[in-house]
Amino acid sequence: MAKLLHPKATAVWLVDNTTLTFKQIADFTGMHELEVQGIADGDVAAGVKGFDPIANNQLTQDDIDKAESSPMARLKLKFNPAAHDEDKRRGPRYTPLSKRQDRPNSILWLVKFHPELADSQIAKLVGTTKPTIQSIRERTHWNIANMQPIDPVALGLCKQTELDAAVQKAASKRAAEGAAMSDDERRKLLSTEQSLEMAPEPRMPTAIEGLETFSLSDSSDDEEEDTRDIRDADSFFNLPGGDDDEDEQP
Repeated sequence: MAKLLHPKATAVWLVDNTTLTFKQIADFTGMHELEVQGIADGDVAAGVKGFDPIANNQLTQDDIDKAESSPMARLKLKFNPAAHDEDKRRGPRYTPLSKRQDRPNSILWLVKFHPELADSQIAKLVGTTKPTIQSIRERTHWNIANMQPIDPVALGLCKQTELDAAVQKAASKRAAEGAAMSDDERRKLLSTEQSLEMAPEPRMPTAIEGLETFSLSDSSDDEEEDTRDIRDADSFFNLPGGDDDEDEQP
């Protein structure tokens, strides 16, 4: 939807160059009627140069003439094909210069903790490009060795509601395609407050961590155990038999 350019400056021009009522000018510019009256009295918009809506293809002289002749008539913004859908934001989100150095860290965080997000969603959240996201996914980024995953919400690159909406959308799309979600992925769909209230997961002490799969013998030893010659304890004390003639003394 097209919007009026410089509404206050346009109101100044209409007050100075037409006999339109304050109500008509206020409705056209989106201002309050008392504010338009303040412009006429010189209390509002002092020093603002008027913006001609006719020269800038926002009104026609015929529209102004009809509105001047009928106080109940309302001005309508002239249709401009060049301004159609100008509200729709195109391209990646703008990121301030002070935060651009942290943007790769936020991309790494999203790739690591939310792999279900598409590249287009990540690009929209933090304001980046798909080649940059792909290089971080494949760990071919030039600075990947020095990068640390940081939550983009904590960096101020996006809002928590925007991140939650993107994750929910990705999860819904994945469910529609028939892909099952793991417990970890379901946990990521919780809000920050809900996740903080959850009981901590039981963790194995670090002193014995990694020993749950430890075994003194492998499968090959178990197979050889069946074919091993098992003797009783007494058999180890029986000395091998020898020649009796050698033990006798002459």
